[in-house]
Amino acid sequence: MKEDRQDMSTEQQPLNVEQQPFNVEQQPFPTAPSGAPAPADAKIAALEAQLAQARKEANENWNKYVRQQAEWDNFRKRQERVAGDRIQQQKKSLFKNILEVMDNVERALAYQDTMDKEQLQQTLRMLMWPMNEDLRSEGLTPIPTIGETFNPYVHEAVEAIESGEQPDNTILEELRKGYTLGEETLRPARVKVSVGK
Repeated sequence: MKEDRQDMSTEQQPLNVEQQPFNVEQQPFPTAPSGAPAPADAKIAALEAQLAQARKEANENWNKYVRQQAEWDNFRKRQERVAGDRIQQQKKSLFKNILEVMDNVERALAYQDTMDKEQLQQTLRMLMWPMNEDLRSEGLTPIPTIGETFNPYVHEAVEAIESGEQPDNTILEELRKGYTLGEETLRPARVKVSVGK
């Protein structure tokens, strides 16, 4: 038994620190294999790669944005040019038609001395017809007046006349024609309107 105790005592004997001191220089901290970057360097390199990628994407996105803006600007200018050309063509067409009527008016004025009152009226009616047709083809429509109910959106009342025959707000007389252009009132008609006694 004594032998067993002696064997155990020798196996369980503590290490003597003084006999075997820990030498930092002999036992350095573990490092990455030579040639491979340290973990911090690897993280920095990865972040720099991400930053470079992000800068590249930002630059590409900026270039796309600039190109898109240029395309929109060109599209807007093209549309303005097309609209301007269309308006110019419509003006030319309208003015050509009006010039035809003006030519006819000048001819009528040149021969007015040779016409009696009835012939002059007939000539004026003939001149009015193509003018009205040209304006109607451009979307200009006369506003109905006499006998209609007064509408402040298309009529301008210049006088109120007492009338027992007509209901209130009925248009009795037209002093100046009014016109609409499409759905918009170009010029209201000037009218006289009935009011009750």
